[in-house]
Amino acid sequence: MDRNPSPPPLSREEEEDEKVARGDCVGSTVYSKHWLFGVLSGLIQAVNPEDSKSGPDEEQKVELDEELENDICRIWDMSMDEDVALFLQEFNTPGIFMGVLAKSKCSRLREICVGILGNMACFQEICVSISNDKNLGQVLLHCLYDSDPPTLLEISRLLLTCLSQTEVAHVWVGRIQEYPSIYDSICFIMASSTNVDLLVKIGEVVDKLFDLDEKLMLEWIGKGRAQPGEHPQPDSEEQQVCRLVPCVLEAAKQVRSENLDGLDVYMHILQLLTTVDDGIQAIVECPDTGKDTWNLLFDLVCHEFCQSGDPPIIFHEQKMVLASVFSVMSTLSASRGDQDYLEMEKVAFPLIDSLTRVLQMLQRYQKKPENSNGDETEKPDLKGDDLHWNILKDISCEFLSNILQALTKEAVAQGLKEGHLNQQKCSCAVKNLLPSYSPVVADFLKVLHDVDKTLADDLKKSFPSLKDST
Repeated sequence: MDRNPSPPPLSREEEEDEKVARGDCVGSTVYSKHWLFGVLSGLIQAVNPEDSKSGPDEEQKVELDEELENDICRIWDMSMDEDVALFLQEFNTPGIFMGVLAKSKCSRLREICVGILGNMACFQEICVSISNDKNLGQVLLHCLYDSDPPTLLEISRLLLTCLSQTEVAHVWVGRIQEYPSIYDSICFIMASSTNVDLLVKIGEVVDKLFDLDEKLMLEWIGKGRAQPGEHPQPDSEEQQVCRLVPCVLEAAKQVRSENLDGLDVYMHILQLLTTVDDGIQAIVECPDTGKDTWNLLFDLVCHEFCQSGDPPIIFHEQKMVLASVFSVMSTLSASRGDQDYLEMEKVAFPLIDSLTRVLQMLQRYQKKPENSNGDETEKPDLKGDDLHWNILKDISCEFLSNILQALTKEAVAQGLKEGHLNQQKCSCAVKNLLPSYSPVVADFLKVLHDVDKTLADDLKKSFPSLKDST
C-alpha cells in the first residue's frame, strides 16, 4: 500500500525532553508552570524587596515595571482557563494577592490582582475557597474604598460573581453588613462617578444585594433617616433624608444615554425599593427627591421608550426596563398624597398614550402570525420571553387602571376635546383591562357616557360584557 513513511522513532533524549515539556504544562494547556512560578515570584519580590529600607522613594511604590505588568496581564488573560485558575489556587495565589492588596500603592497592580481573582472566582470551587477566607474577604471589601475606578470596577465584578453563587452569597451579604461604611462608599460612587462601566457594575452589585437580602435593603434605606420614636434634630434636616435614592437617580441619569442594561439595573433597584413601605417613603418624603424620581421616569416613558416609529427590536430590548419604570410609577401614583407633581389630571394623557402604545405593541407581538412567508423582520424571536411580556402587560394594566380611576368628568371631557382620548385608545384600554379590572372599566364608562354617549355606546357594542354598564 502506498503511503507516506512513518516518522522515525524518538530518541531517548527526545522522549525525556517531551516528558519534561508535558510536565511543565498547566493541565491540558500549553502554559508553562515554570513561567508562572517566575512571574509570581517576581511579583512577590517587587512588593517585598529584600533590600528595601525605611523611607523608600514614593515613585517606586506606585509605578509598575513594564515587563512585570505585561507578564501579570498575561496571567490575567490566562486565568479565564479553569486549569490555570486551579493551578493558581494550588500555588496560593489568592494569599499572594492578599499581601499585594494590603501593601502595594500601585493602582494598576491592585486592579490586575483583583481582576485575576475575579476570573478565578468564576469557577465554583475557587469561589467557595476565596469566599470562606475571612482575611481575604476583608481585604477585598476594603478595595471598595479605593479611589481608582478600574480597581473599583474589578472588585465590583468579583463581588457580583460571588453574590451570584448561592453557596456563598450569604457570606458576602453578612460581611458587607459588618462594614457600614461600604454603604457610604457605594453611594459616593453612584453619585459622583462618570465611568459608565463602573456605574453599571456597582449598580448590579446593589441590585443583587437587595434582591438577596431585604433586611440589608431596609438598613440602607434607613441610613440618615429618623427612626420610629426618634425626633429629627432641627439643625440636621438634610441628614434625615435617605441618601440612597438621590444617588441611584444620579447614576441612572449618567448611564441613561449610553447603556440600556445599566439603566434597567437602576430602575430595578427603584422597583425593589418600592416593594417595602420604607422604600416608598424614602422616595416621596423629600419633595425634591420624589419630584426628581417622577420626572425622570415620566420623561423615559413619554419621550424615550416605545415611541411611534421605533422598530420592533427596540421595544423588545426595552421590555424589562419599561416594566420596572411602570411599576415604580404605579406605586408612586397610588401613594401620591398631596404631591402636586403626582396629580394624575396633569400627567394622565401622556401616560395613557404611552401605556396604550405599549399594550398595542404587546398585542401585536403575542399574536402568532398566520402567514409569515419566512419574513422574520417584523417580529423578533420571542421564544422563552412569554413571562417577561406577561409581566409588562400586567404592570401596564395595573398602572392604566390607576390612571383611569383618577380621571374626573372634566378631565375626560378635556381629553376628548383636545384629542388626547379617542376611540382607538379607549378601545385598547378596555380590551386589556377586561376582565381583571371590570369595576374600573365600568366606572370609566359611566364618566365617558356623561361626556360622549356615542363613544360609550360604541365601546359597549364592541365588548358585550359591558352591556349592563350604565
